[in-house]
Amino acid sequence: MKKSVLIVAILSVFAFSSCKDNAADKVNEENVATAEARDAESGKFPVITFEESQFDFGTIDQGTPVEHVFKFKNTGEAPLMIVNAKSSCGCTVPEYTKDPVAPGEEGQLLVKFNGSGQNQVSKTVTLTTNTKAGTETLTIKAFVNPKAGAAKAPIKTPTS
Repeated sequence: MKKSVLIVAILSVFAFSSCKDNAADKVNEENVATAEARDAESGKFPVITFEESQFDFGTIDQGTPVEHVFKFKNTGEAPLMIVNAKSSCGCTVPEYTKDPVAPGEEGQLLVKFNGSGQNQVSKTVTLTTNTKAGTETLTIKAFVNPKAGAAKAPIKTPTS
């Protein structure tokens, strides 16, 4: 039993020491250059820069549809993609380009608001992008005048 353990130990030492090729000799320099370029590119992100991040429609009448175009520029180093745009409610509809915006190029996002609600109204549009942050937020607001003759909810009084 001792001899078999000793033989296995000697064979193991021999096997591990005899396969000692220099790993650095096997590295393909072309692959290293390609990997370095890829890694350098992976650190580049698009940056979305808006002319304005919020817009005030002012005073509008209830039910009056309004819209605004938010203009932006890709000030980053990679193509900008807007993956999704959603609003905080169904009364606001964003429309955006599905095409990539190259670095240095400009784009726009149309936001439509149907004029629902009353008094001061504020809505947000959240963009899902491939920027470093991943999301961007825009805000629209308006003071919505109720429709003339709009009946208020009746006040209920207790009956005896």
